[in-house]
Amino acid sequence: MDRERVDEQIWRPKMTVKTDPELLKLLRTGEGTEEGDKAREFFLALATCNTIVPILSETEDTTVRLIDYQGESPDEQALLYAAAAYGFMLIERTSGHIVVDVFGQKQRFDILGLHEFDSDRKRMSVIVGFPDKTVKVFVKGADSSMFGVADKMLNVDIVQSTKSHLHTFSTLGLRTLVIGMREMSNIEFEEWHSSYEKANTALFGRGSLLKAVAMNIENNISILGASGIEDKLQQGVPEAIESLRKAGIKVWLLTGDKQETAISIGFSSNLLTGEMTQIIINSHSKESCKKSLADALAITKLVAGKSPAAENSIAGADAVKSPLALIIDGTSLVYILETELEEELFEVATSCSVVLCCRVAPLQKAGIVVLIKSRTDDMTLAIGDGANDVSMIQKANVGIGISGREGRQAVMASDFAIGQFRFLVPLLLVHGHWNYQRMAYMILYNFYRNSIMVFVLFWYVLYTAFSLTTAISEWSSVLYSVIYTALPTIVVGILDKDLNRKTLLKYPQLYGSGQREERYNLKLFILTMMDSVWQSLAIFFIPYLAYRYSTVDGSSIGDLWTLAVVIMVNLHLGMDIFRWNWIVHAAIWGCIVATVICLIIIDALPILPGFWAIFHVMGTWVFWFCLFAILIAGMIPRFATKALTEFFIPNDIQIARELEKFGNINESLVSEVATRTLSIHQQQNRT
Repeated sequence: MDRERVDEQIWRPKMTVKTDPELLKLLRTGEGTEEGDKAREFFLALATCNTIVPILSETEDTTVRLIDYQGESPDEQALLYAAAAYGFMLIERTSGHIVVDVFGQKQRFDILGLHEFDSDRKRMSVIVGFPDKTVKVFVKGADSSMFGVADKMLNVDIVQSTKSHLHTFSTLGLRTLVIGMREMSNIEFEEWHSSYEKANTALFGRGSLLKAVAMNIENNISILGASGIEDKLQQGVPEAIESLRKAGIKVWLLTGDKQETAISIGFSSNLLTGEMTQIIINSHSKESCKKSLADALAITKLVAGKSPAAENSIAGADAVKSPLALIIDGTSLVYILETELEEELFEVATSCSVVLCCRVAPLQKAGIVVLIKSRTDDMTLAIGDGANDVSMIQKANVGIGISGREGRQAVMASDFAIGQFRFLVPLLLVHGHWNYQRMAYMILYNFYRNSIMVFVLFWYVLYTAFSLTTAISEWSSVLYSVIYTALPTIVVGILDKDLNRKTLLKYPQLYGSGQREERYNLKLFILTMMDSVWQSLAIFFIPYLAYRYSTVDGSSIGDLWTLAVVIMVNLHLGMDIFRWNWIVHAAIWGCIVATVICLIIIDALPILPGFWAIFHVMGTWVFWFCLFAILIAGMIPRFATKALTEFFIPNDIQIARELEKFGNINESLVSEVATRTLSIHQQQNRT
């Protein structure tokens, strides 16, 4: 029964669940039998042991209202809808009681206390007062936690049967919970109530006190049953993980699910493959962990052939001849993290293509992130959607929260928020690539555009024997970084794109240009500085040689130097721009025009030095000849180097740009070249 008639209206759950006729029959007719009573208590536990709030919503039919179960946990929502489908429908919740419709009969239960789920206990419990004045404790949680507090006198067959069902659920990729219950005597309730009130009103250590009270009451539990909930992968998750792999990004899975569930999720998401050799570590002591890690390390060295790259970077895993997958549980991590075994775990993990950590607590997730950050220069990115992922997200270099049904705690703690996991691919491979390309170039360019002006002033200081005279006016020196060259830097830094979105998504290997630091490195910095020195020499000495026997004053040559520098740096920027549009044209040519106007205005003011200087010098052919010669002499080395490099030794980005320009010509060849180029460099830095 999944509906109730209230005041001539029919109330029914918003979501329907397929039911088992035999179980439904047992619940209806089995009251008074041991099996029937246990089954009813099981579904009553689902209906009471939660924090879900039922919300009534209208429908087109005024005689029908839907009950929408709302809460932070989608698992609890699913269990409530299942309980309603079997006749135990939660229809009302207040701060002190709940109302459950049991096969058409309203029953009120007093909520005497609630111990919320925490990562240490891995369970939650509720103390329920029944209409017949009895008090019961309903508990649900992870199997590893529940079996530890189960009644030792419990039927062994029930425990084994439950464990067998849990294993079956886990291998199917279902998220499992164990549900239990026990009755409380009046004395036990009074003792608990007294302790609970003291802990709940404590000013200091309230959380730890409540946890102690909960652990004291959650014992000798009678196992009622287990549940399995399908946690469907979001759309595009397998494809996203495959793209990240092709991009050279290692993906590790850190989950609180059972090992079998985690492995099933790994296969369904393409994180694990059938060709991988699985290294499984499930240990319950430090000595056992040490032995397991030693055996795992031996396997990795045997398969990898003792690759030296694995010692320095997480990227070393790709050197292995056969892919390895490390699967380790939270119990083992207890004996490994923050001990001398961390180094061995790091060596094993970085030698594997995939690492899957199951049954891990939130702090252990953070510990794994710290393990990598503290031992490599690689960037770490943590992505999660729940409160148990907050610690991991905060510890990583980049934290990403998925906004979904698990609440917004992860989003609030993250650097970036996305709606689904698959959006991580365009965030990294498209926007991440564009951002790296822009930032890397802008850093070099800003060093260049400032150094070229400084070097021109430096040559002038040498020529004047370090006198206090200056050829370039103070106003031009100030406006150089404010008006003359600022706007093109901003526009290009925001709008320029070396490749379009479609190409970057089609060839994830192109993300490797950032991992290999192709756009910003020491070599490029030195070449850029050499280029700025050469161009500054051309800017200074060509006018010097042309005017050294003339009567032109220093202010006139200073205007020529200023204009030459501005045109030079803007042409330099224009030579490297990938996407031209009207905004870029307006910024570059507009700044050159603005420079000329500013120079005219400055020299037209009689109160400033160099009055009318530019009008004298611009009227001669020597001025224009020097300006043209400066641009030719200054740009030839850079133009020649750029042309020869892109023609004879193109990188992945240049090849992909040719593919965009010429369409599908030699597309397969381009893909092969890009992949081969990546394989040559993949032993270098990775994210």
